[in-house]
Amino acid sequence: MLVSLARSGDSPESSGVVELILETEPEFRHVVVTCNEQGSLARAWRAHERVHVISLPAETQDKSLVMTSSFTNLLLAARFLGMLERPDGYRKLCERLSRITQELMRSNFDLLAKIAATDFRRAVFLGSGSRFAAAREAALKMLELTSGRVSTLCETYLGFRHGPMSYVQDDTLIVCNLSSDSTIRAYELDLLHELDRKKLGLSKVVVGENIPDAAIREGDEVIECRGLTELGDGETAVVYVVVAQLLAFFRCLEEGLQPDSPSEGGIINRVVGKFSLHTLS
Repeated sequence: MLVSLARSGDSPESSGVVELILETEPEFRHVVVTCNEQGSLARAWRAHERVHVISLPAETQDKSLVMTSSFTNLLLAARFLGMLERPDGYRKLCERLSRITQELMRSNFDLLAKIAATDFRRAVFLGSGSRFAAAREAALKMLELTSGRVSTLCETYLGFRHGPMSYVQDDTLIVCNLSSDSTIRAYELDLLHELDRKKLGLSKVVVGENIPDAAIREGDEVIECRGLTELGDGETAVVYVVVAQLLAFFRCLEEGLQPDSPSEGGIINRVVGKFSLHTLS
């Protein structure tokens, strides 16, 4: 089974890959999850016997250049594919994530705006496991919403020591997503202590639950998210993404850019323009 996730479904490769696999792999089945029921991905394959199209509610389709609510809703929709036989469990998971995120925004909205106003020109996002995937999305959001004015890097805690640490300069903000697993967190805290010992970066932003005081140096900020430990690492990456989205949003405003269309020169667009699709000869 091939699962395609798409906000608009209008980028050339979205429909192109489904067409290619349908032609070359007759045993494949497809699930399309999209925010746009009128997009080319949904319209082209809705009636195909080997494709099942799931359209999310229209309000999940962001109109801005940068995906925020579309991303988190697609993520949660895809999560249900692993819980089809446990719909009540899935509903409870979404409700708990919603409560955690609501409290996060209520308690840290002003703090994230304050952090975004600090004098950083680079940003590093660190995460382990699913939080590395969140870090990758976080780096993309900051890059897009600042039109490249803030350069970004994402890495795992263990991988960061193997060269990428050289990216950190005096103007670098380091956003650290902490695991709730005690063993994984021990490795993560070791790296944070190393950063402090070497006096690297402008400051750290440490995101997680029950963050130890020893992980914080002067100038650092803590984003405490209660409820992460109970749910476990596998279910909470979406919360870290929301932290990054808000941080990038506020930085966009600090740069004097428009959050819905931050790419002033039109370098990137909401939907990727047409390009040639190449196949094996």
